[in-house]
Amino acid sequence: MKLYQTVKDSELLLSQTELGDLHSGYEQEDTTTYTDAGELHRIYMDESKTFQEWEGFGGAFTESAADVLNRMSPEKQKIMMEAYFHPEKGIGYNFCRTHINSCDFSLENWACCETEDPLLNDFNVDRDKQQIIPMIEWAKALSNEDITLFSSPWSPPAWMKTNGEMNNGGQLKADYREAWALYYCRYIQAMEKQGITISAITIQNEPAATQVWDSCVYSAEEERDFVRDYLGPTLEQQGLGHIKVVCWDHNRAEAYDRAQKMFDDPIANKYVYGIGIHWYMGDNYQNLKLINDVYPDKKIWFTEGCQENGPHIGDWHVGERYAHSMINDINHNTSAWCDWNLFLDETGGPNHVNNLCSAPIIADTVNDQVIINPSYYYFAHFSKFIAKGAKRIAVCTTTDIIEATGFINPNGQKVIVVCNSSEKSLTYALHNIDKGGYISMSPRSIQTILID
Repeated sequence: MKLYQTVKDSELLLSQTELGDLHSGYEQEDTTTYTDAGELHRIYMDESKTFQEWEGFGGAFTESAADVLNRMSPEKQKIMMEAYFHPEKGIGYNFCRTHINSCDFSLENWACCETEDPLLNDFNVDRDKQQIIPMIEWAKALSNEDITLFSSPWSPPAWMKTNGEMNNGGQLKADYREAWALYYCRYIQAMEKQGITISAITIQNEPAATQVWDSCVYSAEEERDFVRDYLGPTLEQQGLGHIKVVCWDHNRAEAYDRAQKMFDDPIANKYVYGIGIHWYMGDNYQNLKLINDVYPDKKIWFTEGCQENGPHIGDWHVGERYAHSMINDINHNTSAWCDWNLFLDETGGPNHVNNLCSAPIIADTVNDQVIINPSYYYFAHFSKFIAKGAKRIAVCTTTDIIEATGFINPNGQKVIVVCNSSEKSLTYALHNIDKGGYISMSPRSIQTILID
């Protein structure tokens, strides 16, 4: 058994501690030996009970992330990319996102076809070729496994929209629904010609939000009808019926209503692989369980989350926010978890409307320094150890002080992640069917236990 831990205000950052095998008979021991004031917390795990299959962890290849990377020295660029994607030095990213046309984390508004032409004769990915595609290619070269890549539009080109601009919401013009459906196909095909395989698309990033940046609003019925009558059939006609289509791509709070509207339509249902969620509007984890209870054949992906309002350099709470979300999303049937920007600069940008945010890796482009935020280490406790194809196992705790989840990897190794966001030192008994052991845990810490 091995234990890795990250502890606030210490040198322990994804640091390994050797532990003995879990041993039987421990429940009969005097538990006060292992506890503070006799308080013992328990975690129960049972790998014979399995749930969803894991599809991957990762972050987003945005134009801003690529721009930040390219403003650093070659030496620091290498450190930054290896930190995510190198099989030994990195933390196992294998499920990543990018954007169709510009997003707020682009340097400006831009589209792959600026010419008003429903046949899209001028469609190209020249802008992607400048910075985004080279970053994806580098990640692929570093990784020892395939990186699943999905893409999302923030807005159609301005000429397709009711407000005549990419920003400030607006809607897709009815006359351009067919052309917009074809647009996704042209993007996937153009990226494939560049050696970049797009495995999935979301229909629209945050379709319920009128944002001052690139955005486009769909009601649940409009999103359903667009998939059913245009996007789904067009993908099939273009030989792209294998592309996974994910709906909603917005907050958990309204996820069930969106799932119901989409999945209860028998024609739309057959085109849609699952639903995407964000974290910007409360926890609402029960909605994910309900979606899985009612539509067990549909997948739930966490497609975006970040800490808003600046870079939050060194903020431990941000790391704990990641762990809280990841544990609870996983325990409520999510099968993939994708962070937002891979890299941002010392301001939390660039962002073309100044919507500054944080990222696990911040680049101080003024001083050419790489800053690893606590969120990077918290994320690593999941992504470095839980493999694609792992199955979630039954894990529960007897206390609200610690949160936990667990998987069994394809090679049979069990992975348990435990987070203690309290100010208390504690000891917990880890029960593995008829075996177990006692593990101490520092305040404001996270642990990953590996059991062969």
